[in-house]
Amino acid sequence: MFKVVVIGGSFAGLTGALEAKRKLGKTAEVILIAKSDSFVYIPSLIWVPFGWRKVKDISIPLRPVLAKHGVKFIQTEVSKVEPENNKVVTSEGEVDYDYLLVASGVSTRFDLVEGLGPDKNTYSVCTPGHAEAARDGWQKLINDPGPVVVGASQGASCMGAGYEFLFNLEYAARKAGIRDKVDITWITPEPFLAHFGIGGMAGGEAMLKSFMKMFNINYIVNSEIEKITEADVVLKDGRKLPYKYSMIIPPFNGAKFVKESGDLGDEKGFIPIDDTYRHKIYPNIFAAGLAVAVPLPWSTPVALGIPKTGFPSEESAKIAAHNIVRVLHGGTEKLKAKPWGRIPGLCVLDAGHKEVVIISNHLLKPRQFAVMMPNPFANIGKRLLEKYFLWKTRRGLSYLM
Repeated sequence: MFKVVVIGGSFAGLTGALEAKRKLGKTAEVILIAKSDSFVYIPSLIWVPFGWRKVKDISIPLRPVLAKHGVKFIQTEVSKVEPENNKVVTSEGEVDYDYLLVASGVSTRFDLVEGLGPDKNTYSVCTPGHAEAARDGWQKLINDPGPVVVGASQGASCMGAGYEFLFNLEYAARKAGIRDKVDITWITPEPFLAHFGIGGMAGGEAMLKSFMKMFNINYIVNSEIEKITEADVVLKDGRKLPYKYSMIIPPFNGAKFVKESGDLGDEKGFIPIDDTYRHKIYPNIFAAGLAVAVPLPWSTPVALGIPKTGFPSEESAKIAAHNIVRVLHGGTEKLKAKPWGRIPGLCVLDAGHKEVVIISNHLLKPRQFAVMMPNPFANIGKRLLEKYFLWKTRRGLSYLM
């Protein structure tokens, strides 16, 4: 019996494990290794700081989902992979594999900017713990209002979450009756508003400019942070932005264990793959989701990364898992190829009780179809997407979109 091991229990890892087992059935043992025993719907963490969600509301235990579908679960931390020996080394011992799918997510790089991070001067919504800390800070701001700086540091890639937090904070400030005491500034390494790390879309910049004007939000593009003190966000051009509350999205690296595993990953800990999500050196290793290395198709004045959101993470995991199945069935010449940039774009951006639906046939240019549709009346789309995804995940329906 073949053994397929998947590292990671979020969008890509869970999808990859369930799809591999669904396709392989009793012909292979599928094992998922993850540090946490819960799946957390990360896109909804932007609501946690304002009390509109609790982490438990968007969390699903992994064990029952995996057990129902015949996937073995090992809750442990991976310390390294030995590709030459087909072994995953964990804190609980070694796990051997015939095929490996790395879907291990990312590590935050708060160390790249002095004063950046929840244990220093800024908040974050990258993890459940970060979002809960941001909630405590928000309560303090309600009691003692003052200027707010929201944005992303140079090298960051998760611009969408930053914009969502920005507009939700503005809305929450109005609901709390403190908006007139809270001057809000958005700072971004993007060369223009709504670049999003994907090169932008037609009409996007104009739409975001109108939002900034409508909500009375100051903004600075091409921003690069020098340091963050207890009182100011200091930019490299010398400007100082005073704040009482600041949420800054950091850059990401790959998982720490990837960097400890020789030529498994690149210098940042991401996995080099071809268009089939197969490792460029080790043919029995695949990668998906946030773990993959995606080359930048453009350059910007300030460093900026490509976003790796839930939908493309799931899609890449399905491609990788199905290609593992094809290899095990002897179809090595028939692997499906779809570069990250050719995956369709599907996103609902919450704009603070308003929303923007973003749809494109490709994540990156060139595109034949791309549209940003504003809904100025409600943010029902993102809430419905959350409910749908949690529903299908609880049932292990990984084959659904």
